[in-house]
Amino acid sequence: MMRRTFLHTTLGLALSLGLALSAPDALAQARKDSLIIGMVLEPPGLDPTAAPAAAIGEVTHLNIFEGLTRIQENSSVAPLLAESWTASPDAKSYTFKLKAGVQFSDGTPFTSAEVKSSFEAYGGPTSTNKRKAVFTNMEAIEAPDPLTVVIKLKETDQNFLFSLGENTAVITTPASRATNATNPIGTGPYKLEKWVKGDSITLVAVPGHRNAAAIKIKTATFRVIADAAAQVAGLLAGDLDGFPIGMSGENVAQFEKDKRFRVTLGTTEGETMLSINNKRKPLDDLRVRRAISHAIDRKALIDGVNSGYGTPIGSHFPPHDANYVDLANTYPYDPAKARALLKEAGVERLELTLRLPPPAYARRGGEVVAAMMADAGIMAKIENMEWAQWLDVVFKKYNYDLTIINHVEPNDIVKYAEPDYYWQYDSPEFRTVLAQANANLDPVERKQLMQRAQRILARDAVNAWLYNAPRIGIYKANLKGFWSSSPIFANELAAVYWE
Repeated sequence: MMRRTFLHTTLGLALSLGLALSAPDALAQARKDSLIIGMVLEPPGLDPTAAPAAAIGEVTHLNIFEGLTRIQENSSVAPLLAESWTASPDAKSYTFKLKAGVQFSDGTPFTSAEVKSSFEAYGGPTSTNKRKAVFTNMEAIEAPDPLTVVIKLKETDQNFLFSLGENTAVITTPASRATNATNPIGTGPYKLEKWVKGDSITLVAVPGHRNAAAIKIKTATFRVIADAAAQVAGLLAGDLDGFPIGMSGENVAQFEKDKRFRVTLGTTEGETMLSINNKRKPLDDLRVRRAISHAIDRKALIDGVNSGYGTPIGSHFPPHDANYVDLANTYPYDPAKARALLKEAGVERLELTLRLPPPAYARRGGEVVAAMMADAGIMAKIENMEWAQWLDVVFKKYNYDLTIINHVEPNDIVKYAEPDYYWQYDSPEFRTVLAQANANLDPVERKQLMQRAQRILARDAVNAWLYNAPRIGIYKANLKGFWSSSPIFANELAAVYWE
């Protein structure tokens, strides 16, 4: 059905342009400047500054929206809307020189005024920005001329320039800010053409964009396919040109043997974990949380659910980061130890709900984790949820015992300093150590503090961390330009081309 729809659309476009093309010719013509790629979850909206879902960035970041800086595939920070910047010796004041001649897709000129109003809004009292702390740390935002912005920080933030390259810091206009979730207006090379809820999102290149001449892909459709079998079927049938993010490791061998496809394997910032509601009884008891961690065989889970792709972790930090400390064996698989801890806590039989979002890693992982925990006397009743329901019930309302989720944002260890985040972890000690690390200008001392922060989380068994997720991309062999690794969840369409 998807293939017939795609051909029909292609032929309709050809006829509307007055071209007499056969179906194969039309398909070849479309392949030069268009593509259809798959994604696992549909974003709840298209404004990354207002909602937490990583799927928003998959569609909009670097495509519709841009920030002052950009994060490269190797995690380095480069200029984007800011041509350059300077920082004070104490790293509390930054002066940005902005790129001239930039416009938003509705024709609004980009100036320092939009930067100032954006950051003030993201740190404002009604802001729902998931990185709100980045903006509330701004003591002053000055716009002395249209192409200069000066930002003064209350406290030194070693991640500041990186944070400005995340999708939560993209620049928007006051006029569009209230409607960007459905009608996004940004400075990027693409704009929204059509959103068919529950099915697909289509972007088209912005005419007259400053980089228009270099853009090869003029139309890109993101098709939402949560079911793993349907993802594979769509690629094999030719209905999808690629699946950049979210494919399961079990599919790698099949596509590596097929010369029609190209497989890329890279790293992500994603910590896949069994999240725990730290304020729910008896989960507020450290012994119970440690029992849950001892009940899980991480290596067997990775092998069984993801065909061995993934690195076991024991705290909230990616192994490829220079500040990483390996804590994966803090709570080794030991069902007997888990039972002993539960007995010590006065809970010999623990019954919990395990609420799972749609991705295969969560649904399949949930079944495996539930079976492992059952061997330790922890009975988990599985409740499958759609994505919007999970965001509302689990993430926003904290109505859960356990859930499995892949936290993909970089530097999101900072979320453990927020007692009202959905884990509901409240540790003054952790907040103090993290603040010291962020303010420390000495790289050796900062590394020591960041590793101490990881150890605190592991000691407190805040969550049961499972593995660092790989990025597995599968594409038609002649489709090039997508990232292999994911320091951020983004699909930069302007870099993509058909070879």
